[in-house]
Amino acid sequence: MEIRPGVEAASLTDVGCQRENNEDSLAYWEPQAEEDFLRKGRLAVIADGMGGYEGGQEASRLAVETIRDVYGRVSVDNPQDALLQGFEAAHNRIRRYAEEHPELEGMGTTCTALALNGYHLYFAHVGDSRLYLVRGTAITRLTRDHSYVGRLVESGIIDSEEANHHPQRHILTAALGAGTDVVTDTPSTPVSLQPGDTLVLCTDGLWSLVHESELVNIVNLHNAPAACSALVQLARERGGPDNITVQVLRISGNGAMAL
Repeated sequence: MEIRPGVEAASLTDVGCQRENNEDSLAYWEPQAEEDFLRKGRLAVIADGMGGYEGGQEASRLAVETIRDVYGRVSVDNPQDALLQGFEAAHNRIRRYAEEHPELEGMGTTCTALALNGYHLYFAHVGDSRLYLVRGTAITRLTRDHSYVGRLVESGIIDSEEANHHPQRHILTAALGAGTDVVTDTPSTPVSLQPGDTLVLCTDGLWSLVHESELVNIVNLHNAPAACSALVQLARERGGPDNITVQVLRISGNGAMAL
């Protein structure tokens, strides 16, 4: 897909060093029609499936495809509403698929999606994939982990460094396709961005092995494609026990952003 001026975007997914299959999925999308682009902007999605070889792959694929399709199809003025509709549709679609394929009971997926319209950032999030904002040498995690260990961190029982190595760090407390209802985290208002800001979407196969300070350094030293490659390579050098997926979007600030 040709990416309109205003953003430098790249993505990379890797099976890692110890898995035989990749249960992660990702997508980047822009509307073809200029009128739709001015209204909806750009969409980026990542998902990390769970539920075994086929279940995890199918869950993440269904989530990404459904959110992309719904976001592109619905007629709403607020990108945040379109994201929420996409997450609800993905949750229900995964649940139906599991009902139709009983051998895949327990399938589900994390999912983090962002919509970028001009200098306004919207996002929706379920699970423990992450969205970071890098501004200069500072990094801000915009999402919270829906996991057992995430709750321990929020309660002050352990710190974030201990969480990265906790034996139960992969236990999720929320996922698309799991449970009757889906609880999606969203910002109360759009996040305001600035020229030069960089957004990083990544699954836990990356963030559990790469420190936030390292992520900042790599993003600031490389263009988006090279940053994706360097981040994945670093995770692989540290053992790569899980699938590794990352998307990097840098705001170029050349005046060509959507309104």
